[in-house]
Order: sequence, then structure tokens, then C-alpha cells
Amino acid sequence: MTNPYKDKSWFKFLSNKYVWVLLFFIIWMVFLDNYSYFDHRFLDNQINELKDNKTYYQEEIKKDQEQIKELKNPEQIEKYAREKYFMKKDSEDIYIIEFEGDTIEKK
Repeated sequence: MTNPYKDKSWFKFLSNKYVWVLLFFIIWMVFLDNYSYFDHRFLDNQINELKDNKTYYQEEIKKDQEQIKELKNPEQIEKYAREKYFMKKDSEDIYIIEFEGDTIEKK
């Protein structure tokens, strides 16, 4: 019994052992290997996310450096302490006024 597809070009192509080895290699590299395409995509996404975090933190560092420069002035230190930590001089009284629409939650 002879194969009726033996003379077809696609059969010759698919019966070639090098084609099968190449196909196996491609499937292995894309799906199964430790350095597969999908792993690279995942790692590339992580790298992009880390780069975004890096730029964000660099901007925050610049803001903090500017604030440190401002705080070298004693008047700015006093202003910062009064605004952020509600500090006062001994002869002063501080009153905190809360309005109904304030979003600060009390615990």
C-alpha cells in the first residue's frame, strides 16, 4: 500500500525531520523554557513598573530637597512646626476650628 500523499509538496515538507526539530524548538522556546516569551513579557512589565516607581520617587526626592533647603531658615522651621505639628509658644493658645464638611475622621 502506497501513500497517496507522498507526491504532494506539503507532505514532503511535513515529513522532513528538520522541520519537526525546528517546530519542537520553537514551541519549546515560546512556551516551555525558563526564558520563554511569556516570562519575558512578565519581566518587561515589571521593569516598566519599576521605572515608573523610580521616576515618582526621584520627583519626591526633589520636592523633599527643596523643602529641606527652605527649612534651613529658622522662620520657616517655626512656620512648618506650627502648621504640621500644631506647636506653639508658651504665651500662645491654639484653637482648632472644625467645620461640618471636614473630612478628618475621629477615632
